[in-house]
Amino acid sequence: MTQPYYKSQVLTPAGGFTSGIEGPACDANGIVYAVNYERQHTIGRVTPEGESSVFVELPKGSTGNGIRFSRAGDMYVADYTGHNILKVDMATRAISVFAHEPRMNQPNDIAIADDDVLFASDPNWSQGTGQLWRIGTDGTVTLLEAEMGTTNGIEVSPDNKTLYVNETQQRNIWAYDLSPDKQISNKRLLIAFDDYGMDGMRCDVDGNLYVTRYGKGTIAKVAPDGTLLAEIGLQGHNCSNVTFGGPDGCTCYVMLQDVGNIESFRVERPGREWALMHGKL
Repeated sequence: MTQPYYKSQVLTPAGGFTSGIEGPACDANGIVYAVNYERQHTIGRVTPEGESSVFVELPKGSTGNGIRFSRAGDMYVADYTGHNILKVDMATRAISVFAHEPRMNQPNDIAIADDDVLFASDPNWSQGTGQLWRIGTDGTVTLLEAEMGTTNGIEVSPDNKTLYVNETQQRNIWAYDLSPDKQISNKRLLIAFDDYGMDGMRCDVDGNLYVTRYGKGTIAKVAPDGTLLAEIGLQGHNCSNVTFGGPDGCTCYVMLQDVGNIESFRVERPGREWALMHGKL
């Protein structure tokens, strides 16, 4: 039976992940990776059928958050307790420090451009502030903006010309023009919400943002012009992040911190990152 569009269903059992479940990304084979499976400091591996296992144990002092894959298939992980971006060799499962920046509060979520340049959100939850960083392909870390709100979800548009960053506590999503050398300019408000927070977000190939509404238990679908197109209801409430995968890139996987599991729903159009990975963008 075909799963109807925008109808979320449970993929993995409740409590399989800790309340720190975050950072999903799918590899080219459709395997979902998310942090803190069974216990903190791990990365879990989940098949499209929901079969889960520990993929790697992170080094002592490291705790993962956002995950992304490079064009070569390497995994990058935001390590918020170690102030690192970690790199995982998917063949050997060897873990190395790709970038380290002690000035970061905590690298939280990460986005990746088509040339593998990374961007990291960097919230300071206790102060209600945040920063925005760029990490070059050689691991060089550059501060792009300071004195923001609690920066969290972050994504690049399908044409690589726009960078989106949201602020959880302030409930804003900002858009920046992104130059070919990955500089930002022309900051503008895309959309603001009146209630509930936001966490992770991802684009589909049309540039629509799928945004987790933490505490509300919905995914907001936002058009590139800031129009709220839909809100997709979930079974859990504290949705921390979302990614696209499945055989055609049209399955959305959502991390639920209050349940400690993953839900999934189908959409009409594939995700940007899936399309990049499969040479379809």
